[in-house]
Amino acid sequence: MLKEKYLHGFSKTEQERLMRQARFLENYIYTDIDLSSVENLLEVGSGVGAQTEILLRRFPSTQLTCVDFSESQIETARAFLSENPVAKNRYEILQMDATDMDFNANDKFDGAFLCWVLEHIPNPVKVLSEIRRVLKPGSVVYLTEVLNSSFFLDPYSPNTWLYWKRYNDLQYDMGGDPFIGAKLGNMLQSVGYSNIQTTVKTIHLDNRQPGKRAEMINFWADLLMSGMPNLIDSGYVEAETAEKVKEEMKAVAKNPNAVFFYSFVQAKAYTS
Repeated sequence: MLKEKYLHGFSKTEQERLMRQARFLENYIYTDIDLSSVENLLEVGSGVGAQTEILLRRFPSTQLTCVDFSESQIETARAFLSENPVAKNRYEILQMDATDMDFNANDKFDGAFLCWVLEHIPNPVKVLSEIRRVLKPGSVVYLTEVLNSSFFLDPYSPNTWLYWKRYNDLQYDMGGDPFIGAKLGNMLQSVGYSNIQTTVKTIHLDNRQPGKRAEMINFWADLLMSGMPNLIDSGYVEAETAEKVKEEMKAVAKNPNAVFFYSFVQAKAYTS
């Protein structure tokens, strides 16, 4: 049995953060995603069901099949979606390894969706190959992934930069890839997808949008701290450094001339 590896952990606090994150970033992620013509959508790495709820809400004629490796995430997702009227009779969640899914080739699916998933998987190309295998020819696939080298914060925050480097080091050493967004085009092409399009989405907030800037910096502080237990337990950072990061992020959030910048990558491709 494969061991679950997730930098942020599986605590209830982290699961609640994932719910907040999905809603907070919804308008950034879904601007160019159109799944309205997809009848049977495969969501890979559905986690706590946060993106699942958004997909069901935004695309009311779509049926979803969700797969995830973590039983604890699946349990949370089922409880969350069972109380949502928009989800009634429109989804199923299955425990599976995304590199070896229990679906027939060219199954019922005519679309696939992944968001912040491949960054955590040791063999993302195998996942993309499996998705292509189970989708019908001509199906659309949307992927949203990180590009952590793009992060910029001003004023200069030395402890935050050190922490961020070690955060990415740990993710890499756990078998993930914090820079995978830039590689999506190559990966999709290598396993036979067609009509591949990639778009860089940038969040750039400064004095022109002070309210949104403060919200984003506070959100980012939560993201950074979500990795703190694993970073400290694994010896990647000292507890003192983590506390200094908290102080720096609070100071940046209050700074009248703060700047936040981050880019992520979306890809759209088709099976053939």
